[in-house]
Amino acid sequence: MEKKRLLEVIETDNEDETCRTFVLHGEDHTLGNSLRYIIMKNPEVQFCGYSIPHPSENKINFRIQTNGAIATDVLKKGLTDLYHACDHVLKTFEVGINNYKKQGFPSDVEMASVDT
Repeated sequence: MEKKRLLEVIETDNEDETCRTFVLHGEDHTLGNSLRYIIMKNPEVQFCGYSIPHPSENKINFRIQTNGAIATDVLKKGLTDLYHACDHVLKTFEVGINNYKKQGFPSDVEMASVDT
């Protein structure tokens, strides 16, 4: 069975590497909007947006246009930056949970068990 690619680059006749459309399979607004936000913070980026072709399709079309940077490199940097941001949030959350557990629970508050 052939493994489906998670990322596709839409090839065009135009060889301009500053403008690219990528298809991210198995993704939706969760990744699309977060990644668009991170990439738009890059000063080299003119435009970044995404669309979901149809609600029944589990993929997003992700478009990047830059001021000279290679769009593929901008996507890689955006994914890396988003990964680091999510990792920071997770670690901060885990520290907060551990600190809360060390303090003990107030008698009038019930909290579901949180596994870290």
